[in-house]
Amino acid sequence: MLALKLLLVPSFLALVSLAGRRWGPGVAGWLAGFPAVGGSILFVLALEQGPAFASHAATASLSAVLSSVLFSVAYSHACLRYRWMIASPFAIGTWALASFGLSLLPVSLPLSLAIALATMMVSQRLFPALARPPLPSRFDGRELLLRMVAGASLTLTVSALASAVGPEHSGILSAFPVIGAVLTIFSQRSSGPEFVVALTSAMVRGLWSFTAFCTLLAVLLPRTSLAASFAAAALAAVLLQGWLRRRAA
Repeated sequence: MLALKLLLVPSFLALVSLAGRRWGPGVAGWLAGFPAVGGSILFVLALEQGPAFASHAATASLSAVLSSVLFSVAYSHACLRYRWMIASPFAIGTWALASFGLSLLPVSLPLSLAIALATMMVSQRLFPALARPPLPSRFDGRELLLRMVAGASLTLTVSALASAVGPEHSGILSAFPVIGAVLTIFSQRSSGPEFVVALTSAMVRGLWSFTAFCTLLAVLLPRTSLAASFAAAALAAVLLQGWLRRRAA
């Protein structure tokens, strides 16, 4: 499990970063929305705590789409006025406040799905308009390594916290925007706020796949095997992500 955390997330983060440098923030954000981090944490929870625990956590993760969207929206507005040292704590604080509010609600699949769908349907209206197109992404191998180290460190921290608390809190923690936090900070430093606004907006569009992934896990884990549940959820996320990209293109 440690190898999964140390290899999967940094590798995925490197892929997203390189895609952003090659094809721009739209493609990077689309990839970043895929449930690589949250899915791997939920998988570890299912192995360690059992399918029922993971199903409960997936339901809580579904409602946490709201927190993830608010993180991106908060960062997109803050980065236009402030440097990353202020924009990042502001966005993480927004995520924490929203997550705390969600933790007070009962864990219910219909309620969580309603929160996620309502959030996604209005999310794009919350981002600031860009006055000019984003600059190309520029970073070297040293910065790429720093991104990977930061992603691994955040993943280990979030995973440890998620394993130590109940299914409601672990589900919300599993949806912490690890990839988003790393990408926004480094992208603002290297490519400017316009790149970050375009990136975060695309990241939020990619959360449709996370919504489908968590919904299927919450439904399937109590009813079928662990392997079949995660395979079906991952397949649905990939197909939906591909359809969204074709539609955007």
